Amino acid sequence: MKNNKSLGQHWLKNRAILDEIARLTAVDGVNHCIEIGPGLGTLTSSLFKYFSHITAIEYDPELARKLPGSFPGKNLDVVSSDILQTDLSELTSDPYCVAGNIPYYITSPIVRKLLTEPHHPAKIVLLMQKEVAERIAAEPGDYSLIALFVQNLAVAELGPVVRAAEFTPPPKVDSQVLILTPLAEPQVSPDCLELAKRGFSNPRKKLATVLANSGSDGRSREAWREIFVDQGINPDARAEDLSLWDWENLQNT
Repeated sequence: MKNNKSLGQHWLKNRAILDEIARLTAVDGVNHCIEIGPGLGTLTSSLFKYFSHITAIEYDPELARKLPGSFPGKNLDVVSSDILQTDLSELTSDPYCVAGNIPYYITSPIVRKLLTEPHHPAKIVLLMQKEVAERIAAEPGDYSLIALFVQNLAVAELGPVVRAAEFTPPPKVDSQVLILTPLAEPQVSPDCLELAKRGFSNPRKKLATVLANSGSDGRSREAWREIFVDQGINPDARAEDLSLWDWENLQNT
């Protein structure tokens, strides 16, 4: 079936990779998986090896209409909808996991939605642009605001890299699997991330200067540098260097 370029459709057909994504999604005792963008059902087929019930959310109405015919006798629910407009709480009250080969252009909104669901998934496994996956799972020195947001709510791990040539048609960049295991509670308060948002407003500049220029607390660059020293933070640090707990310590000063 011809892909719809406007929807970011690229079909992954490598069965070994599809099976690995499904394996990574599985959690003992969880029988329900919500799949985002099932397309032709290639990942759906692998997911049925680990889950007895799949709810597939497909934006393309033609694909949504045809998908059930590929899985006769299977416990498959197909929802023809935009994932960003779908209330997942209406789909299940049981434990569930989420998997999907998601469009690059709405990766961040999808991740944010899944992690802020009141009834959050037991695990989230998404195939996305490699650069974005690396950014989300970054370590100190390479942090971004999206990395802090995600890592405040989940453990983020990188899975296999999937080369562009594995897709039909091939995208312009490679992809990578991102594995998110949501935490029971956020690691730091929302106020810490608001301070981080100030810090990332000009990430190329030294953080003490950015915080002095962007705040209403009257603290000078020199005052912020002194606070950094007191907290064991490099006074010449940039926003990308600080961990969630660094931001928490700064927020509490």
